[in-house]
Amino acid sequence: MDASLLAPALLDPADLTLPKCKEILARLQDWLEQRFNAGDDIMELVVTRSQHMDQLLTGLWQRHELDKASQLALVAVGGYGRGELHPYSDIDLLILSNGAPDPALDERIGSFVTLLWDLRLEVGHSVRSVAECIEEGKKDITVATNLIEARLITGCYDTFAELNQATQPDKFWPSQAFFEAKREEQENRHRQFQDTSYKLEPDIKSSPGGLRDIQTISWVARRHFGAATLSEMVSHGFLSKAEYRELLDCQNFLWKLRFALHMSIHRPDNRLLFDRQRAVATALGFAGEGNGPIEQMMKHFYQTIRRVAELNEMLLQLFDEAILGHIAMDVKMLTPEFRLRGRLIDVIRPELFREEPAAILRLFYQIAAHPQITGIYSTTLRQLRDARRRLTGFLCERADCRRLFMMLMRHPGGCDLALTLMHRYGILAAYFPQWSKIVGQMQFDMFHAYPVDEHTHRLLKNIYLFRKPDAKRSHPLCFDICSRLRKPELLYLAALFHDIAKGRGGDHSELGAEDALAFCLQHDLDKSDARLVSWLVRQHLLMSVTAQRRDIYDPDVISEFATQVRDELRLDFLYCLTVADICATNDHLWNDWKGSLLRELYFATQKALRRGLENPPDLRLRIRENQRQARQILEQLDTPFERIKPLWVRFTADYFLRHTPEQIAWHSRHILVHDDDRRPLVQISQQPGRGGSELFIYSPDSPNLFGRVAAALDQKNLTIHDAQIMTSRDGYALDTFIVLEPDGQPVSGDRLGDLCQSLSEVLLIPAPPMVRIRPPSRRHREFTVNTQVNFLQPLRPTKRSLMELVALDTPGLLARIGAIFSRLGLNLHAAKITTIGERVEDFFSLTNSENRPLNEQEQALLREKVVEELNQDGKI
Repeated sequence: MDASLLAPALLDPADLTLPKCKEILARLQDWLEQRFNAGDDIMELVVTRSQHMDQLLTGLWQRHELDKASQLALVAVGGYGRGELHPYSDIDLLILSNGAPDPALDERIGSFVTLLWDLRLEVGHSVRSVAECIEEGKKDITVATNLIEARLITGCYDTFAELNQATQPDKFWPSQAFFEAKREEQENRHRQFQDTSYKLEPDIKSSPGGLRDIQTISWVARRHFGAATLSEMVSHGFLSKAEYRELLDCQNFLWKLRFALHMSIHRPDNRLLFDRQRAVATALGFAGEGNGPIEQMMKHFYQTIRRVAELNEMLLQLFDEAILGHIAMDVKMLTPEFRLRGRLIDVIRPELFREEPAAILRLFYQIAAHPQITGIYSTTLRQLRDARRRLTGFLCERADCRRLFMMLMRHPGGCDLALTLMHRYGILAAYFPQWSKIVGQMQFDMFHAYPVDEHTHRLLKNIYLFRKPDAKRSHPLCFDICSRLRKPELLYLAALFHDIAKGRGGDHSELGAEDALAFCLQHDLDKSDARLVSWLVRQHLLMSVTAQRRDIYDPDVISEFATQVRDELRLDFLYCLTVADICATNDHLWNDWKGSLLRELYFATQKALRRGLENPPDLRLRIRENQRQARQILEQLDTPFERIKPLWVRFTADYFLRHTPEQIAWHSRHILVHDDDRRPLVQISQQPGRGGSELFIYSPDSPNLFGRVAAALDQKNLTIHDAQIMTSRDGYALDTFIVLEPDGQPVSGDRLGDLCQSLSEVLLIPAPPMVRIRPPSRRHREFTVNTQVNFLQPLRPTKRSLMELVALDTPGLLARIGAIFSRLGLNLHAAKITTIGERVEDFFSLTNSENRPLNEQEQALLREKVVEELNQDGKI
């Protein structure tokens, strides 16, 4: 190390002025960054900063003449107490005394701490006597932990020794109580992160599997065994040499990640946020095109925290037995190979897994077969880990393992805890090669909240839960379908493979379908079942795309979808797979709106299949039936047909085709009592339908009505998910919007009156809307989505053009698009709004000023204007 780095120790304390100290710290930070970029050992860098800080603080302690205060000690606690300081980590200090400092000494202490703050150090400090430390430590396990790993920097050794003596296990937090408190602390911390680290923006330190979990192991070992380092745990028999190397490797990677993060943002923060990931990935040397470096780094991160979590669980269970003596005395035999220790499954013969790899699958089959089992015994988990590492090939290459795997897939409890543990302990990755490639595989976007393997695991769990009684309330149609499936294992297999080819390049659905077919045939499924699984994998996005991006009230759309599905069995499987997939993608994606669209598509397709695809629906008959039912509803509300008939004459046939009888009756009733047709009528259904609040506008048609409504809703922080834009024969707008709150819920009841009033006022003003241009969110700023405008070819000749827009989701986007339509004299008839993370994929049904489909020149001009508008920061 450069000798100049030791400058604080070589300087006279009187020379440690504020400018000089800032120079020293700046030189240290520069040196750390240079050595980190040069690939120096991360542990040496972390320790070096701690040692350097010791020297600086010792000099400043002397400069303030605190060394002359007898019985006063400067003590490092927290990570600094362990001698571990990342570039901007907190400097946690305890100023220890034998009693309350006198005013003069108190003033010098205050001056010392103020100088540290002036140096922009993140200092956490307390001034306490030994007695006060013990009193606080007994009340708070965090304070107790800090005291146990405290380290003397400078000052009175005797005072520090007194603290050390007072915190010995026989006087202060015995190891049993300490272990139980730390385990509870970890469980509480994990709950704050929903017991998962598989988030888009994880916390390196505190998430499950993060640095805190390694520290928890160290704290418990230190308290019980006196082991100051992880390596000392090997000599106590609680870590094998291989496990120690693995834990050290995990710690080193997480330290590098944290070190690079601190260097990147120049402050202490352990959250790996979107806008930081690219810089950190580059600093760590990950390379590639586009988002490749970020995805590689995050894959390594997810794989690392999985290893830490596995070791943490195993070691805490071993500690439980060693410290608390919780070796289950209630031992029951399950089979000649396995026994039950309390509620944990244990292998009887330690060599079993190494000698018979198929016994690994037998272990998980026993877990599926015995619901009372809650986990795997610690020694068995260690043997499982060892056997997994010794495998020379994938388990699926063995016929006995394939037979057991399919037994597990067919068992009613196979995809409950057994599958979760196979995923958690790397057995799925050891079973077949495709799974091993997606472990930790992530996509750098705001849509997929989990790595591919974790997403798939959650999808499988969702399908399992569809068969449980609770699903009657949350997903009634899935419950009904899954309860009558003869071969649910086919749905599980499709789920297992639906994203298996992500990250390989190419169409993951096509590649996954090929893998699924080969896997099913390898596992002795008949060709019909294998082809069904393969089709489900190939088409697993078909239903969600059709429901969310197509007009499912168009008979041609239903006919095309039904033609692709072909029969009701495929429809049943596809519906359940689609719902489970959406629910497993992220925690906020599923809502009633998506549920209603999928149900409507399901039942419309079911009806088409039962009617026969060669028998298209009679649209005139459907119109008459909708009118008949709407008339019945209105007559029950004392609205005679004599009043209804003149109104309905003004409406087009398309209106009656695309609205339900309930909507027709609701619209008609309010229009009939509306006393001034020159003023807009704005109504929001008190009974949210189709998963969102239904907004109905009746008004003299005017230019850019859609854009003005979109701008007004944007100002109210509401999102449009669907729009049906219609005009009566005599020039009145009959527009319906499905709107949601930002959390995906219908509009809050206390906002309805204000919203109706605001929209009424907006519609009275013919001027173009003032689009509220807000800067994109911190997350959105990290993404680039190239604006694309495509015109879809219709299934048959049509009177409208269907435009697809792909763009970055930005505030006010719909209002800006609506204004473009208005400027070009285009008529908007319907809109389908889909937001996928940071990306929008919207569809608009348009005609030109003569109410005809757009010709090639008009399409080209519209494309040019949309791309030009969305690729600039100006406003309409």
